[in-house]
Amino acid sequence: MLENNSADLTIGFDVGGTNVRGGVITRDGEILASRTMPTSGDPRQLDDDLVAIVEELRVDYPVGAVGLAVAGFLDPECETVRFAPHLPWRNAPVRRNLAERLGLHVRLEHDANSAAWGEWRFGAGRGAKDWVFFAVGTGIGATLMTHDTIYRGAFGTAPEFGHIVVVPNGRQCSCGKRGCLERYASGTALPDTARELRPDYETTLPPYPTGEQVARAARGGDPLGIAVMENFGQWLGQGLSIVADVLDPELIVIGGGVSQDADMYLEEATAAMGRDIVGAGHRPLARVATAELGSAAGMIGVADLARRGH
Repeated sequence: MLENNSADLTIGFDVGGTNVRGGVITRDGEILASRTMPTSGDPRQLDDDLVAIVEELRVDYPVGAVGLAVAGFLDPECETVRFAPHLPWRNAPVRRNLAERLGLHVRLEHDANSAAWGEWRFGAGRGAKDWVFFAVGTGIGATLMTHDTIYRGAFGTAPEFGHIVVVPNGRQCSCGKRGCLERYASGTALPDTARELRPDYETTLPPYPTGEQVARAARGGDPLGIAVMENFGQWLGQGLSIVADVLDPELIVIGGGVSQDADMYLEEATAAMGRDIVGAGHRPLARVATAELGSAAGMIGVADLARRGH
């Protein structure tokens, strides 16, 4: 067992629509150990899985708190998961339930906010005052930070850029609407775009590819894969232009699982943002950067928030 003060070690969770990942995080944002398992579609089983990971990790690490980065809508006090398009919780008092079971302080936070906090503390957002984190993974999450504060809105759900409708009556979204940005510029959008563009390109991709297969094919020179990633960049750029028009940030950081392939679409996305914003060519553009903490940003950030007790 490590000889650390428990205040120095916390467990951070990234509770995503596909996987749950939990890690023991130091005060400096270092990951000492981690565990991953598929995300259960049953709310009770999901709670049980989180508890099991904490109990396993705390055998060897004296942790003082637990943070959960959740892909869903929270109440302003970050006590309840109201709704999560890719998770089974509905109006669930997740923070209280886990705190009672674990006997530890538990911090609940939106996954994009958690990742943004991690990048602001330890990564690409360091030193930024007015900036936006754009998390592109299974869906799209976003965070606005001004100075050292996360902007939440009156009811705790701001800003949901991923669910702005960009194609009226477009692709069905898991949130219940149609044509949301995340249905065209997220990891789950890549297979749909591949199927739509398939008749126009030669390809080695299977008829129903995964997002990972599309990205891998593009990196290998597959014509369809390349076209899909270009299309992705154009839609992401339109989303970034909306961010720039509404918030006028100095910096936009692209994170989330799809950010690992940013070299294949970020130039196109930045160019599209520059073309689509109001006053194009006559105003400063936000600097666009990729996240430095990768897929670990959420759990590192929420672990730091849990340690701070806010």
